[in-house]
Amino acid sequence: MAVIALFDKSFLQSLSVDESVFFDQFFLSVICPMFYVETLADLGKAVRQGRTPEQEVGIIATKTPELNSTVCPNHLDLCAHNLMGNGIPMDGIVPRAGGKRVKVEGKSGVVYEPSSEEEAFLRWQRGDFLEVERRFAKAWRDALTSIDLLAVAAGMTAMGINPKTCKLFEDAKKIADSFVQSAEQPLDRLKLTLAVLGLPPRAEPFITAEWKKAGFPPLIKYSPFAAHVLAVELFFQIALAANLISTQDANNRTDISYLFYLPFCMVFVSSDRLHEKVAPLFMRPDQQFVWGPDLKADLRRLVEHYSALPQAEKEKGVIRFASTPPKDDNGLVSKLWDRYLRPWREPERPVEQDPLKNEALLKELKRLVDLPAVSVDEFEPDSEDVAMMSVQHQIRTRRGSFRMVSEEVERAERAR
Repeated sequence: MAVIALFDKSFLQSLSVDESVFFDQFFLSVICPMFYVETLADLGKAVRQGRTPEQEVGIIATKTPELNSTVCPNHLDLCAHNLMGNGIPMDGIVPRAGGKRVKVEGKSGVVYEPSSEEEAFLRWQRGDFLEVERRFAKAWRDALTSIDLLAVAAGMTAMGINPKTCKLFEDAKKIADSFVQSAEQPLDRLKLTLAVLGLPPRAEPFITAEWKKAGFPPLIKYSPFAAHVLAVELFFQIALAANLISTQDANNRTDISYLFYLPFCMVFVSSDRLHEKVAPLFMRPDQQFVWGPDLKADLRRLVEHYSALPQAEKEKGVIRFASTPPKDDNGLVSKLWDRYLRPWREPERPVEQDPLKNEALLKELKRLVDLPAVSVDEFEPDSEDVAMMSVQHQIRTRRGSFRMVSEEVERAERAR
């Protein structure tokens, strides 16, 4: 149980390691590719205080959530999937890439093998930053900068979009929204969509065929996630042309790209002023923008609270002694839990653990992973028997000043 949070580098960089422990404990973090892109850009920069670029990136990596985190697929892959008529969740659930269909004694199941983004995360945890940059982050960064701006500008003009009419961010947002909400000239809209998203022209006939089958509804209805990304990108290009966003700061390109992943969170945490101004324009009423320094201050207060616990209590591990924020607390973290995770303040019911059942479940999950894939015809995606998915995380037993799990749990894991 945790609040699903998208975060950017500026926020994580501001935290101490101890503060990052409780951010990880009380929030389920969305790790999006833009976080790697932004952080690994430091590998090519001169770094303050005499640190090497690798050391600077390593400091941020030590604070990266690992206990409660979900790695999100790249937005362009999701857009292509969505434009082909496939659904993408838009209600705060983080999508997963791929999946091997299997059958277990007549029951259907899906085994998710590591995606490229998840492979990057595993290398990140091991400190293989140069390899993450070489194999993953550089390609994601190149995709952001490979958009044909002349083609986009020509397409915007052809569709009657005039950035010079914009005086406010809200004006740019209205123009972007009107584009994805209109059903007029669908083929011309698709051409501009492909140019803005940087998708290859060869995809056009396949997407056109699927969109035509659906009756050419507005993009916002046919392909909601791709429409969201398109609206963010159009907004950015319009705001640049209208001088609402500076063209001098190269970081704005990466900063705006975090907004592509807003549909997959409950809260977006950032210490970036551009995010503070723009992100709320693209968030649902049930979402909340959280100013990074405010959350950092509350996490610092919680660090002080838990540091004052008796040593015997702290030896149980953060996972045990801080399963929820303090029940009588009224800080920012607790208020976010109140909004999204009610009724967490009620007394917890003791849960009896059955070691035999847990061992049997572990064996069943291992068997599921080793099964061969079945064909689409054999798979029943709507069956009530689809019930099992295994997600593994590597976590350190100690982080900063705190033990994450008890010594007994640590010994048991070593004995496996």
